[in-house]
Amino acid sequence: MSLAHDAPRLAVRPATLAQRPARAWPEVNHPAAWAVAAILLIMPLIASGFFLIEIFASTLILGTIALSLMFLAGYGGMVSLMQLTIAGFSAYMVAVFGVSGNANISLGWPWWLAVPMALALATAFGTLGGALAVRTEGIYTIMITLAIGAAFYYFTNQNWAIFNGHTGINTVATPHFWGVNWRADIPFYYIVLAVAALCYFAVEYLARAPFGLALQGVRDNPRRMAALGFNVNAHRVAAYAFASFVAALAGVLQVWNYRQISPGSVSVGACIDVLIIAVVGGITRPIGPFIGALIFVLLRTFALDFLVRIGLDGNRFRLLIGLGFLAIVFWSSDGVIGLWQRWRQRRGADHSSGGRSHG
Repeated sequence: MSLAHDAPRLAVRPATLAQRPARAWPEVNHPAAWAVAAILLIMPLIASGFFLIEIFASTLILGTIALSLMFLAGYGGMVSLMQLTIAGFSAYMVAVFGVSGNANISLGWPWWLAVPMALALATAFGTLGGALAVRTEGIYTIMITLAIGAAFYYFTNQNWAIFNGHTGINTVATPHFWGVNWRADIPFYYIVLAVAALCYFAVEYLARAPFGLALQGVRDNPRRMAALGFNVNAHRVAAYAFASFVAALAGVLQVWNYRQISPGSVSVGACIDVLIIAVVGGITRPIGPFIGALIFVLLRTFALDFLVRIGLDGNRFRLLIGLGFLAIVFWSSDGVIGLWQRWRQRRGADHSSGGRSHG
């Protein structure tokens, strides 16, 4: 049975496709989209090295990890808390197969061999975890993926032969080719931007492709989709495979950014942070995770310093994040994007009513 033939008959949520045209590529002619793209492209000209890497590059990396969660939750109805674990697994594999300061652990492969191996293993790891998770629904899916994340954290923390225990792997080598140090601030920023843009447009494309439409049909009515001849579990596992690859790409960038990887990077709290990022930004649109990541990074960077200056524990910045999370979820089920849409609708309604009154 053809996916393309049955896709138009699928019942999908109004918040996802009914309000947007079913095009293969997203609409990019909106002035705001062009303005954001232009600002991101010229960012190295207007931002210092600190803002370029610690704010914007970190936002794009975290946003890409949260994007993989958004794809699963928004289009597949599957909330996965192991996306950061997959990114961390990929980062560890880059350090293990590549070159690092821990010569007794790292195999010393060149980056162009270590990175594809890391991506393949991390994608396989996430797909296997997804194959286990799709056999459950609701809270049980969340618990299975969280258990995978917790197990990986404790395993890396206690394993010294491969992961170097709680110390982690330090001084991970970064690419040098064509006479360029690609970990220098400006080249690295553009690598991160290119990967984030590629993942963003890939998610947008899949959302409108036959596979994405079928996945949303599986999300809304799996019994009907099974009756139409679709393999429900196969679509869900394929979604996990794609989301795992996206998270793995971000993991490679993450280990290049910090030049080290340790169990703290894949802790349970960090896994939950990715969920918060996706929900705060908006779980139904690919741009949402990047908005949530920007808010998270700004709070993590500046709220921590502010709390320390007034004599409070810097770790309390998570309290501010939690309060913001509760406020946004209370006022909007679709995060910041939902608040923006409601504001635009009210503004449009006010203009319409004003125009009618004037007439």
